[in-house]
Amino acid sequence: MNHLPEYFLADLSPETLLQPGLITEACQTLKRNREQYLLPQSTDNLVRILANLGEQWCQPDFPFRQRVLQACPEKTGFSRATLERGIDFFFSRLTVANLKALMRQELGHEHRLDQWTASEIEQRQNRLALVRGPELLVHLTAGNLPSPAWMSLILGLLTRSAQFLKPASDTSYLPLMLAHSLYEIAPKLASCIEIAAWPGGTHDLENVLFSEADCVTVTGSDQTLKAVQARLQPKTRFLGYGHRVSFAFVTSKALAQDGTSCIAKAAADDIAAWDQHGCLSPHVIYVENNPANPAEAFAEQLANALANVEEREPRAVLSTEASAVIASRRSFYEIRAAFSPATLCWFSKNSTAWSVVFEADPLFQISCLNRFIYVKGVPQLSEALQAAEAVRHHTSTVGLAAVQSEVRTLAAEIARWGATRVCPLGQMQTPPLTWRHDGRPALGDLITWTDLET
Repeated sequence: MNHLPEYFLADLSPETLLQPGLITEACQTLKRNREQYLLPQSTDNLVRILANLGEQWCQPDFPFRQRVLQACPEKTGFSRATLERGIDFFFSRLTVANLKALMRQELGHEHRLDQWTASEIEQRQNRLALVRGPELLVHLTAGNLPSPAWMSLILGLLTRSAQFLKPASDTSYLPLMLAHSLYEIAPKLASCIEIAAWPGGTHDLENVLFSEADCVTVTGSDQTLKAVQARLQPKTRFLGYGHRVSFAFVTSKALAQDGTSCIAKAAADDIAAWDQHGCLSPHVIYVENNPANPAEAFAEQLANALANVEEREPRAVLSTEASAVIASRRSFYEIRAAFSPATLCWFSKNSTAWSVVFEADPLFQISCLNRFIYVKGVPQLSEALQAAEAVRHHTSTVGLAAVQSEVRTLAAEIARWGATRVCPLGQMQTPPLTWRHDGRPALGDLITWTDLET
C-alpha cells in the first residue's frame, strides 16, 4: 500500500490547480452518489459498517493504521505513542451499541431516518416524525486534532449526507486516511465523500462550494466562523465550533482521599493527550488550598507525573518556532521565580518536553500548549471560577477531582457558571461518543424534522 489510488481531490499532486468548475462538478457527483448509494442504506446497515470500520482501525495490523503510525510525526505532528493512543480511543467508541445510543439520544428513536416513528409522548398525541440530513454537508476543519474531522465524517454518514471536507492547510492526511479506509470496506459510501485542500481565503473555490451546500460546519477561530457565516446564503445552515479552552479543579478532600500522586497522574494524562492541543486540553489546574496538601506539592507531583508520561509517550519534536515560544515563556517564569516565592517552576531537562508553573495569582492564563501547564491555589471553587471569568463564555470542559459527596454540588456550580461539560480529571480528553459538543446535540444539529399528525 505504498501508493494510494487517487479517489479524492486531496490525493492529486500538489501541483494540481483546482478550478471552480471542478469543485462544482465534484459537488454534483457527490449528490448523485448520495441519491444512488447512501439514501437507500438502512440505519442498521450504516451502523454495522461504521462499527466494522472502528474495529478495523483498532487492529494493530490494519494497513491504514500502520501507514498512519509510520508516517508520524512528519505528516501528523504527533509522536507515534500519542497518535496510537488517540486512534485507539476514537475508534474504540465506534461500536453498534454506542452509535445506536447516539441515535436514540438525539433523535428519540434509532430508526427516525428510516421510517415514521413515535415516542411515547408522540403516540399519545397521535403524531409521528421522520428526520432527514442535509443533501450536501460541507466541513471546514481546523486541523489541530484529527478527531473532530473524523467525527464530522461519521455523523455525516449517519445522516446520509453527501460530504465535502476541506481541512486546514497541510492537515488533510489523517481525514484522508479515514476516507481511504472506508473506501476499502464500503466503496459506494466512500464515493459520497470528497476531501480537498487549498489555502484559506481562496474565495473563487469556496464560493462555488458554499453555493452547493445545504449545511456548513466550521471548526476554528471565532474570526474564521464569523467570516464564513457572512458569506453563506440564508438558506444554508451554519454550525460553528469556535475557540474553546478547558481547565481543572481539585478539591482538598480529593487529595486527602485519593492522594496527591494519584490525582497528579490523572492530570498528566489529560495534559499529554494530543500534546494539549484541542478544546478539551487543560490550560490551568486549580487546587483547593489546604495546609496538609498545598497546591505547590501538587505541582511538584504533577511534574513527576509528566516526566513519567514523557518516558512512555514522548511528545513530538517541535518546530524551532514552537520550541522558542516555550523557551521564552520558561525564561519569564524563571526570572519571576528567582525574585518571588509566589512562583515556582519545574521543567524537563535538556528539552521543552513538559513544563509546570505554580503561581499564587489565581488569574486564568492561556498555555502555550505542548504540555505546558499552570497550577494555581485557590480557597474554593468560586474563587477559581471568578479567576477564569475572562474565558467564561469560551470554556468547554472542567475536569473535576472531588470526593463523591462533593461532585454534584460542585458540578452544578460549574454548570451554572457556563461550562458545557464536567468530567473526572483524567477523562478530559476522552468524552463519550454521545457527548454534546459545546453543549449542543452533535447529530441533532444536522437534521431536519418532519411531523406527521394522524
